[in-house]
Amino acid sequence: MRHATAIRVGPVTFRVGSAWPAPVAALADLYRDYPPPGDVPDFTVRLEPPRPWRRVFRPQVAIAGDFTLPEAVPLPLAHGLLAAEMGMNLQMALGHRRHLLLHASSVERDGAALLMTGESGAGKSTLSALLAARGWRFMGDEFALVAPDTGLVHPFPRPVSLKNESVAAVAWAGARFGPVLAGTPKGTIRHLVPDAAALVAMDRPVPPRLLVFPRFGHAAAVRPVAPAEAFVRLTEASTNYVALGEAGFRALTGLVQAVPAVAVDYPDGAGGIAAVEALWTAR
Repeated sequence: MRHATAIRVGPVTFRVGSAWPAPVAALADLYRDYPPPGDVPDFTVRLEPPRPWRRVFRPQVAIAGDFTLPEAVPLPLAHGLLAAEMGMNLQMALGHRRHLLLHASSVERDGAALLMTGESGAGKSTLSALLAARGWRFMGDEFALVAPDTGLVHPFPRPVSLKNESVAAVAWAGARFGPVLAGTPKGTIRHLVPDAAALVAMDRPVPPRLLVFPRFGHAAAVRPVAPAEAFVRLTEASTNYVALGEAGFRALTGLVQAVPAVAVDYPDGAGGIAAVEALWTAR
């Protein structure tokens, strides 16, 4: 690739190459505060035109790399940063085997991790960002990494992908954002860069203490989730549970047996924060 940069997030290093300079420049700026990358990348992402003429004429970005989805629809060059982030997600989802991957947000307080997972729109990204603004250590948004041998949650603090109204909801003083990406398949997207405390501690794993299944836009309600139900939900939320085989099964059963799970319905951000912090204090 003509233009490239390397990025390390927690235990994983990516090399991202592009046929155009703009996506790499935007990505390098978004990750400028992160520690230096490792010498050898774990995954490679390539941003390239689906046809040679698409590099110049109505340029389109196709996501390629170590792992690909041939049916993926190219994005316009204006969304090159989003394509890079999606490419990194794709490599993790299809290729990472060192940890059990959960599609979950994670934050830390008192030396332990809170995991939040749910369907798209459940509010896990917004809640994790709001909790970070209240002093919790942000550990990750897209993936939670659970070590099969120890059960510890390893930080993977990529920038938080906020959508539409969520951007304004978490715009606290001092927050650093990436560029506004308007007109994407999911509306307006803007990435929130984790604070310095999250980046300094991104090599420090912690044990899980609470698992929350949030649901935004509903009357406030809290109910315990039995281990069997939590297990089924988490198999659906994991991208590599089947690929890990016995190691994945042990990691997941150990998690649901050791960590209490709670379903939380909440009407707005303030309600979600209050419910989560009350549950945490009660533990």
